[in-house]
Amino acid sequence: MIWWLYNLGFVLGFALMLPRFLWRMARRGGYARNFLQRFGRYAPETRARLAEGGRVWIHAVSVGEVGVALRLIHELRAARPDLRFVLSTTTSTGHAVAQKQLDPAIPLIYFPLDVPPVSRRVVRLIRPRALLLIENEMWPNLIRTARKQGVPVAMINARISAHSFGGYRLLRFLTRQLLPQFSAFYAQGQPDADRLIALGAPAGRVHVMGSAKYDLAPAGDGGADKARAALAAAGFAATRPLLLGGSTWDGEEAVLLDTLSALRPLVPELALVLVPRHAERRTEVLREIETRQLSVVCRSAMQKLEHPDVLLVDTTGELRNFYEVANVIFVGKSLTQHGGQNIIEPAACAKPVIVGPNMENFESIVPDFRAAQALVQVADAAGLRAAAARLLQDPAAAQALGTRAAAVVSAKSGALHATVQQILPLLG
Repeated sequence: MIWWLYNLGFVLGFALMLPRFLWRMARRGGYARNFLQRFGRYAPETRARLAEGGRVWIHAVSVGEVGVALRLIHELRAARPDLRFVLSTTTSTGHAVAQKQLDPAIPLIYFPLDVPPVSRRVVRLIRPRALLLIENEMWPNLIRTARKQGVPVAMINARISAHSFGGYRLLRFLTRQLLPQFSAFYAQGQPDADRLIALGAPAGRVHVMGSAKYDLAPAGDGGADKARAALAAAGFAATRPLLLGGSTWDGEEAVLLDTLSALRPLVPELALVLVPRHAERRTEVLREIETRQLSVVCRSAMQKLEHPDVLLVDTTGELRNFYEVANVIFVGKSLTQHGGQNIIEPAACAKPVIVGPNMENFESIVPDFRAAQALVQVADAAGLRAAAARLLQDPAAAQALGTRAAAVVSAKSGALHATVQQILPLLG
């Protein structure tokens, strides 16, 4: 009865969400491409590769999880060169990043809809050696189908935020049946482990490993040179200080643009680099820029200007490059939105990082940086302006903050390697 109710709710929910899917297909370039993969329908070449069987299936929702998945593949290959993989993503942005960085020998697919006919079709086609889900992915039909086929299922870098936990508690009648289907959980922190156990995960299968995002590839792969070349091509002098807004969401670009205008008297040559989390928001971000009569160059249509104010990076997969050359960085979805985006990536570049008050998705990570005085967390737009002004006018303090941030990343790395050592017995 539980699974029947879940399937009924899922189908009804998908029917209600279908107009939104169609809207995204119209709005996002590439979102419609391979859309039938979500129903377990593949091109002949892809189907033939999947039908080889015996691959480790790794699922990563979007960009952040794809980074963990790619590093996980690297670690697993180092330990077991015989392993073969298939990677699935949910979002088109995650898919685009994976396409650029994934070994071409590894099939890349969209995650199938979690309804019994589709789940059965895909699991029977792939016949995976194991199913590894990144962070907090819980898909009942896929997981139950995999277990019925004798496939071990594990949750990697498992995370359950306090906000998510409140919602999952309402579904404990479901999670108490679902979570025991997992072979193992590798949690980011003790709060995540405690919440998983409270939702029904067997305590003996829950292991606290730390955040795998500390193990993502370090800087030094030529990204800084690429970013400098792009800035020069747009007309930004190499000597200009850069304030960068990374993975920004609605409302945060406006705050950063007002910050740029407010700080110009203090830092006359200051320029702003905006990297929205979703590139398709370029039109509304451009509207905010033009309203303030600031000059802008779009990365997607490079047109050199004389002394521009803003570079709008409306492309995918370049954020890390610009992190490496920025003087001060604000990480988005933390000021006007909730959840937060990844602060480890700019910290690994030894850059001073500012965030807003809403970092719920990184509650096991932010305390590490606070304890080391390696992060500036502000309450509002005024706090952001004050923090940016202080760091831009005091390069020594900014450099010290960035150095402490990089030291935190170095000290906390190793969780993914340790996780892999525990996963290997599951792979036979």
